[in-house]
Amino acid sequence: MPDLVTRRPQGLYCEAGGFYIDPWRPVDRAVITHAHADHCRPGHGAYLAHRDGLGLMRERLGADAALEGLAYGEPRRVGDVTLSLHPAGHVLGSAQVRIEHRGEVWVVAGDYFVSGAGDCNTTCAPFEPVRCDVFVTESTFGLPIYRWAPQTEVLAEMRAWWADCAAQGKHALLMGYSLGKAQRLVAGLATDDAPGPVLLHGAVARLNAAYREAGVALPDVETVTPETNFKSLRGALVIAPPAVQGSRWAKALGPHSDAFASGWMRLRGARRRRGVDRGFVFSDHADWPGLLSAIRATEAQRVIVTHGDEGTLVRYLTELGLQAEAFATEYGDETHGVEAAE
Repeated sequence: MPDLVTRRPQGLYCEAGGFYIDPWRPVDRAVITHAHADHCRPGHGAYLAHRDGLGLMRERLGADAALEGLAYGEPRRVGDVTLSLHPAGHVLGSAQVRIEHRGEVWVVAGDYFVSGAGDCNTTCAPFEPVRCDVFVTESTFGLPIYRWAPQTEVLAEMRAWWADCAAQGKHALLMGYSLGKAQRLVAGLATDDAPGPVLLHGAVARLNAAYREAGVALPDVETVTPETNFKSLRGALVIAPPAVQGSRWAKALGPHSDAFASGWMRLRGARRRRGVDRGFVFSDHADWPGLLSAIRATEAQRVIVTHGDEGTLVRYLTELGLQAEAFATEYGDETHGVEAAE
């Protein structure tokens, strides 16, 4: 039986269904795993995705895009295959694509995050493993060095840094990607016992609105405007995209300390190159143990690895006795394209 999903110049293609998954060049029919810019690109004839992510996709693609939404687990006959979407735990509406054809099941995971003990994300549905014959997995952080502490611990570190900034008469500028990361930060830090007020960059606020429209209960916090008077505030936490670092917008905060929240902060060199006062290891992608646990849970005997450190993960899975290989894709890492929403 030929492979259900193959790589074409336009992207990952399911011939039996007549659609592409997260294509990077324009196609007639696209199934989209989530709304990040490297996976959700303009120019396709029709888009199918999880219904919770449609508002985010509309923000990116415009009012004229032909969008259709499915619920998690809702089966849809597409061509000769049965397709369904399942939670990926990455951002609002993120989904794994399950494809069944003549008794064979493939799952294309897109980007995903596997929750562990001490994780507290309430901004999207948690990852659910789906049994399959072939699993197509990301490997953004596909090296053993990438191991995440529980997110509750990292949020406590952020809160302590913020309180220290306030004690020094400074504001705290916390940078994280506007879609997904920023919402986790808002939900985890904008609490009643916070050290000071929380404010948002306009790009984060716009995407927060799409989250609320999908039913996610994010705290109601102020958006920074040209009229915001930072001199009248004490110990504010400002959540903004990385593009603001060193900008006139950031300088308007007055005295402040800056920090970056990303899985890449696990590496000292990445923290040094970013040039921030603090780096917090905080990701919405699976770490090395998360990747392995997700793969095991699928019970797949064949694994195809995409975007990231494919070689290391392929070698490790081969040593475990699995049939492992890589697909070269044009997806980015967690830094790619997210600033397109700004």
